[in-house]
Amino acid sequence: MGISNSILRVSEYYSRNGFVATIRRAGLGVKRALFANRMVVFYCDLPTPPTHPVNIPSSMRIDRLMSDKELDQLDLQEITSFWNPKQARKNIKQRFAKGASLWMIKSEEKVAGYGWTLQGCTMEPYYFPLAPEDLHLFNFHVFPQYRGQGMNPLLVTYILADLSINCRGRAFIEAAEWNEAQLRSLQKTPFRRLGMVRPSTIFSHTFVSWVDQTAPRPLQKGAEWGEQR
Repeated sequence: MGISNSILRVSEYYSRNGFVATIRRAGLGVKRALFANRMVVFYCDLPTPPTHPVNIPSSMRIDRLMSDKELDQLDLQEITSFWNPKQARKNIKQRFAKGASLWMIKSEEKVAGYGWTLQGCTMEPYYFPLAPEDLHLFNFHVFPQYRGQGMNPLLVTYILADLSINCRGRAFIEAAEWNEAQLRSLQKTPFRRLGMVRPSTIFSHTFVSWVDQTAPRPLQKGAEWGEQR
């Protein structure tokens, strides 16, 4: 069943994106297999003014949505049709239900990319406890036709500038070690590298092994590095 599903997914991706994109995706899959368990964590203390003013071109805009009722059906179809629409719609409902915000960057009224934020907690067990005013940025994606245009760093920087007005915590975001494009993108934002982690889950407990750590996170009372319940 697993092999059949994999073949079906590859076939669907090929029909949508063509041969060259499928080969690139396969190469990315190899990198994921080799470095799937290592994540680079970044942090940003808020409020942190951006290095440069966050200027949004007149042909673009960034929207913040806080419930699925605010999500236009055409936009919903756009952000869920890229891979598994059924699972994507389920994830969106779960995130909104937990209080997460969806940020969409549009170019000429078309969705170019998106990302999510959640304050005080994370959707899944994280590498360490978050304080009530801490922010987690996650699940960022830029559609292929808009890549290489600085969409992701613009969106991330805009979000940090907007949320820092009322938030005095620390923002966190992570990227897989194999995701070189995302790592380069985050270097163009106020985020700074915290360290690299190798997480593993045993009996619903997530244990974290830090490969390196450059900026220690103040702990909440009773919390310990390396375990997140």
